Amino acid sequence: MKVVVLLSAGRHPVSGLGALPRLEAQAIRLGAALGPMRGLHAGPDAEAVAEALGRGLSEIDHVALGAGADPVPALAAALRAAAPDVVLAGRRGQGGDETGLVPYALARALGATLIPDVIAARPGSEPGVIEVEQALPKGAARRLVVRSPVVLTVHSAAPEPRPYAFGQVRRGRIEPLAVSAPEEPAAVAIAEKPYRARPKMMRGAPAGGSAADRLKAATGGGEAVQADVMVSPEPREAARAILAYLRQVGVLPPPARAG
Repeated sequence: MKVVVLLSAGRHPVSGLGALPRLEAQAIRLGAALGPMRGLHAGPDAEAVAEALGRGLSEIDHVALGAGADPVPALAAALRAAAPDVVLAGRRGQGGDETGLVPYALARALGATLIPDVIAARPGSEPGVIEVEQALPKGAARRLVVRSPVVLTVHSAAPEPRPYAFGQVRRGRIEPLAVSAPEEPAAVAIAEKPYRARPKMMRGAPAGGSAADRLKAATGGGEAVQADVMVSPEPREAARAILAYLRQVGVLPPPARAG
């Protein structure tokens, strides 16, 4: 069973230096149980993924692309030529665009099945069949049986990466790979805006409610108290609205009656 692990040029979240994304290191460990394995990277610099050699890969194919080019056409052409049974990838990159869409775009281009959030994989009882375990919400998991070709994205709950071995890096090889695919800029529409904290609507219990009702309302378990949004109000008007709200949720007692 032929296995290809997709590699990306990641960045360390603290230092900002080049680093292999953890999910891809976990993908290498999963792929070792399936069969012969190679790495595949499309980008301007092959040294950005050299760390993968120390995590269990012996060979990496590098498709040279210009900075900012869309890697999907080149990766799809390389995978069509290699015809692997299993393609492993992380759920998203690390330190780049991190859209997580590349495995889905490749599965669509190759006509392959995609299984997300895989935590374990092993060969099935029949040729071309793979048994995988998929992570589900709240710690649950389910077992699936799929037929190759298949694209698997790795969940963070998969087994830990193999320890880094410097000797394997020196013995490993990064080989250039030429493919016939159009080199186009990545068509990603991104609008950058400065961060602005958005106000949160306060929720509370109706006036006269019990302590349990107020606790439910504060934790989102009660009914929302009707509130007015005030934009640049006068100080006296704002103060009256705050006092009315505090009395409404039971923080302050009702106003004393005159006489």
